[in-house]
Amino acid sequence: MDHLALVAISKIYPNGVVANDHVNFTLRRGEIHAIIGENGAGKSTVMKVLYGLEKKDGGEILLDGKRLSINSPLDAITYHIGMVPQHSMLIDEMTVSENIFLGIEQQSGGLLDAKAMKRETAELGKRYNLWVDPLARCADLSVSQVQKVSILKSLVRGVEILILDEPTAVLAPQETRELFDQLKLLKQDGYSIIIITHKLKEIKQLCDRVTIMRAGRDMGVFDVADVSEEQISSLMIGGSIDLDIHKSPARPALDVLWVEHLRVARDNGTYAVDDISFTARQGEILCFAGVEGNGQRETVRCISGLEQKYQGTVELQGKDIRGMKIKDIRARGLSVIPEDRLKTGANGAASILDNLSAIAIDQHTRWGVIQYRRLKTRASEMIRRFDIKAKSFSQPLNALSGGNMQKVIVAREISADCALLVADQPTRGVDIGATNFIHKTLVTMRDAGKAILLVSSDISEVLNLADRILVFYKGQVSAEISDVDSLSEEQLGRYMLGMEKMR
Repeated sequence: MDHLALVAISKIYPNGVVANDHVNFTLRRGEIHAIIGENGAGKSTVMKVLYGLEKKDGGEILLDGKRLSINSPLDAITYHIGMVPQHSMLIDEMTVSENIFLGIEQQSGGLLDAKAMKRETAELGKRYNLWVDPLARCADLSVSQVQKVSILKSLVRGVEILILDEPTAVLAPQETRELFDQLKLLKQDGYSIIIITHKLKEIKQLCDRVTIMRAGRDMGVFDVADVSEEQISSLMIGGSIDLDIHKSPARPALDVLWVEHLRVARDNGTYAVDDISFTARQGEILCFAGVEGNGQRETVRCISGLEQKYQGTVELQGKDIRGMKIKDIRARGLSVIPEDRLKTGANGAASILDNLSAIAIDQHTRWGVIQYRRLKTRASEMIRRFDIKAKSFSQPLNALSGGNMQKVIVAREISADCALLVADQPTRGVDIGATNFIHKTLVTMRDAGKAILLVSSDISEVLNLADRILVFYKGQVSAEISDVDSLSEEQLGRYMLGMEKMR
């Protein structure tokens, strides 16, 4: 008997979108099971149903043959089901042990027993190679440490089934291997683990079985040893796809972006960016590589005009942009695919049409009148070209899956006539087909003479696309690599973690 079974799960949203159409999923005790599919395939939705974040419209959930009623995460935890989200839900100002025991604090004599919580945090961390200083403030942790704390938080609550949403999205190769070792230890101890992922190689490296989803339905469950990456990809998208990036040698020309001695101070007086200089050139893909939190975000904010309090110089096409309005910086030829698609990249409550047209209104206005017919034609073409899964361009953006929201932003920015495209994590949360399309489009733009600044935490993306790499570590450029073809994942990971430096 399967430990867990989701039988004919259906989920239909009020707008009529069928996210899950009689989905079946099973989980054995002590296995690592991947669930994979394109954006909008329904994989995250069915896992949210299991964890109580979404209410199902049909089907049933069985645990050891007994029917469960899960209407909230508290219900899920009662049944020993936990979920580690892709983005941290920890409270930055609290310590590791305080976050782990939040809501279930241990007491002694009516008072908080901080020593007991510290001790249990340390013991559990050492047992599963998840050790993090119990007294460290969560705001000071690395991305991989935050993930460890999130897993420990679930384990302390007695979780036996653990759902991980894109767990390696921002990890260096060494950190990914460490996480895999930690998950294997949990598996050996009888825990059952579900991984939502887009990464085919990681499924082959780590998982026992994989459930493949397409268009809201499950396409079957397979033993990982019996299927190839190509077969998984074909089942996901309903056909074959050429995943190879055919890239001729770069022919860099004039500088488009010039950054000199850039420094960005934090509130506490330290520097998030500490004296970096570089150029981005026509006909070249320059990549910022590094574990998140090492200065890439602040550098991009300076380039895009979101951050004005900095030392040094930022010039775009020969003009210092300090003090310029974002609209004027864009008018000089800047396009930006932002890291946070909802906070700085889009208006979730606005329609898909409005979001696609946000930077094109001026070009489609005549005598003070917006030419909506042309904007609608343009939007329809972008929806088709970028395979955005939507009922119509009148839908609000937040009615789409996360990956399809990302496609809207990517479509808008890539379609603009820019001199410099800043692509900050452009394929995060995006399925294989869309990722492949974005990669090939970036190469095409490069070959057409555009300057591309790619910011990515995905090692394979960096190595496949970059002509030149700047590695960020603790606010500085620790390495600049021009001979990307001779660079290994292992060596790049060592630069990213500060284990080695070129400068």
